[in-house]
Amino acid sequence: MKFSTRAIHVGQDADPTTGATIVPIYQTSTYTQQEIGKHKGYEYSRTGNPTRTALEDCLASLEEGHYGLAFASGVAATTAVLSLMRPGDHVVAAEDLYGGTYRLFEKVYSLYDIAFTYVDGGNPEEFKKAIREETRLIWTETPSNPLLQLVDIGAVSEICKESKIILGVDNTFATPYFQQPLLLGADLVVHSTTKYIGGHSDLVGGAVVTNNPEIHRKVKFYQNTAGAIPGPFDCWLALRGLKTLAVRMDRHTKNAQGIAEFLSQHPKVDVVYYPGLPGHPQHELAARQMGGFGGMVSFQIRGDRIGVNAFVRALRVFSFAESLGGVESLVCYPASMTHGSIPKKERERRGITGGLIRLSVGIEDLDDLIGDLEQALSKIG
Repeated sequence: MKFSTRAIHVGQDADPTTGATIVPIYQTSTYTQQEIGKHKGYEYSRTGNPTRTALEDCLASLEEGHYGLAFASGVAATTAVLSLMRPGDHVVAAEDLYGGTYRLFEKVYSLYDIAFTYVDGGNPEEFKKAIREETRLIWTETPSNPLLQLVDIGAVSEICKESKIILGVDNTFATPYFQQPLLLGADLVVHSTTKYIGGHSDLVGGAVVTNNPEIHRKVKFYQNTAGAIPGPFDCWLALRGLKTLAVRMDRHTKNAQGIAEFLSQHPKVDVVYYPGLPGHPQHELAARQMGGFGGMVSFQIRGDRIGVNAFVRALRVFSFAESLGGVESLVCYPASMTHGSIPKKERERRGITGGLIRLSVGIEDLDDLIGDLEQALSKIG
């Protein structure tokens, strides 16, 4: 089956008891067993739940993976990957990454004697140079948050294989519809299912997908032992979102392309970050590695926080809010929202300045979105 068909059907057979077409919400904490050691595959919902199993199976299929594991949030999924590390280990990460991931690395796992080095993710050789004897993981986002930088997954995968290092890819921005890192050589994929997979800004969740049975065994053990699992209703919402992922991503991308082209011509905009623009430094890599350019656009205005505030206050269709990937269009100010946990000097060195704005372009009418941006930009002094 092709992608859109699998998104609707894998793991989602009709309920054997009632014939319900949609996977039920198995809102139960425990399961009645027939006798000691004999049950119907489920014992306790921290360990497993049929609604969660359906989601995990479907996500694995869409990522071309054998094993899927669902978590309570994207950060919980990242934490599960870091459970593979031990004191003294070293991680190399692309420096343009979600601020919550940076905070997890620096404020939590560095306390357990795990070291982190940050490099320019656009240059595979920078990863190679940063590898030490104790390096166990290379962590990437592609496209990255918030500057839409790409990592050449295939090239970095070859580097990892040479040194027997795990390659993890946060695929949240691209989604499995536009990019399947496991096919490009990654060892595991992480998602915040809160975003495009859920697609309606009404759930919080995460996932890890892999083809490696040993990684799966260890991460599944952590999932059950640490217990940061999603409830069945959140899993059901994520499954509902997956059914329309393909059609939504096509519309997100069409709208984002139009907005990026509009912004690139606007006199109050200095820089536009969108891999679908021919002027993006990694446009050719994006065209080769991805099936579409995605719904995220970032741009620098000719101004600072004051100008940004005037802009967001004037918006009528876009909402000024955290998160991304919903059907509605959102505006984020990375310097104080998603990346506020990164020290100011380091944040600005990475390009996250006071004039940077990030858009999660929704599926509304494109003319309405451009009109809203145009009138809000006019309010910048």
